Amino acid sequence: MMAGPDYLLPVDIPGISYFHDTDPFVTETGYTFSKGITIAYHTYGTLNATRNNVIWVCHALTANSRVDDWWSGLFGEGKTLDPTKYFIVCANVLGSCYGTTGARSINPLSGQPYGMDWPLVTIRDWVRAHDRLRMHLGIEEIHLCIGGSCGGHQVLEYAYLIPDRIKHLGLLVTSARESAWAIAGHEAQRLAMMADPTLTENKDSAGAAGMKAARGMALLGYRTIDAYIETQTDVDEKISSLRASSYIQHQGEKLVNRFYAHCYWHLIQTLDTHHLGRGRGIIPEALMQLKMGATIIGIDSDHLIPVSQQLYLMAHLPQADLHILQSPYGHDGFLIETDQINAIFC
Repeated sequence: MMAGPDYLLPVDIPGISYFHDTDPFVTETGYTFSKGITIAYHTYGTLNATRNNVIWVCHALTANSRVDDWWSGLFGEGKTLDPTKYFIVCANVLGSCYGTTGARSINPLSGQPYGMDWPLVTIRDWVRAHDRLRMHLGIEEIHLCIGGSCGGHQVLEYAYLIPDRIKHLGLLVTSARESAWAIAGHEAQRLAMMADPTLTENKDSAGAAGMKAARGMALLGYRTIDAYIETQTDVDEKISSLRASSYIQHQGEKLVNRFYAHCYWHLIQTLDTHHLGRGRGIIPEALMQLKMGATIIGIDSDHLIPVSQQLYLMAHLPQADLHILQSPYGHDGFLIETDQINAIFC
C-alpha cells in the first residue's frame, strides 16, 4: 500500500485506496515499468471466508473506480451490485488520471511526467495489471465480472486470463474486437486534439481545447439522433447560441474540468488495441474457450457498439444468454437503463 499516486488527481475521489506493486510490469508491446505500477481502487462490502463472493467491475473509458457514484442505479441492497451480499471491487485502468499509473505519472527515467511519451498499453495490459490487485487482495474466485463498453472488453480479456476463477461474465454493449467504425472515430478525435498546439506541452493543462473538441465528437456516438432531437431542439426560432451547440460545449468543458488530455489521448489508443483473437487464432475460437456463463446485454439504439456485435458474442460463447434492451439513449443506455439491467441480474 502507499499514500497515493505520484501526480495530482484532477478531482477529489472519496474512499480511494492504492496498491503499489513494486515488481516490474512489462506491457504486451515490451515496455517495462521497472519500478512497478500503482493501482487505484475501491472496495465495498466484505470478502467472505471462502473468498468467492466477489463482483469485479470494469469501468469504461473516462470513469474512475468509484462505481457507487457513476453506476449508482446498479448499486445498493437488492440491486446487482449489493454490498450486503458481495465484495465489490473496481480498479482504475492503467494510463488514466484517477490514481493508477498513467500519462501524468512521473517517468523514473526522466524525472518528468510521461505526457505524450506514455507507452502504448493494451486492454490486456489493463487486465493483467488488475489481476495483480486481485492477488494482492487475496481473491480466489470472481462470482461476476461485469462491465459496459470498453469495460466489457476488459471482462472478455479477464475471462481469457483467469478462466478457472471467473464464474460468470456480464457483458454490456461490448464486442470481441474494436470495430473499424470506432477506430475511425478515435482517429478523428486524435486529429482534433493534434490541432491544439498545447498538446505536446508537458503539463496538466496541455491539450485542453483539443480534448474538449474530441469529447464533442465522441458524444455523437454515445447518444442517438432521436435523443438529440428530443432533448436538444430549440423551442424558438433563434439562429445562434443553439441548444445542441450549448450541450456539446458544456459536456466538453465538463471533461476538461475532470480529466487530462494526455490521458485521454492514450486511453483512446488503448481502445484501438482490443482484439480478443490476437495471437490466439480466430476470434470464434477464442470465444469458444470461455466456458463460464455469460449474460450479454445490448441496446437496440446503440450505434457505437451495435447489437450485431452482441449477436456475434452470443453465437460463439458456449454458455451465454442475450438481452436486447429498448432505450432511446443509444450507447449510454448501459449507464441509464439500470432498472432493466437490475431485472436481468437480480
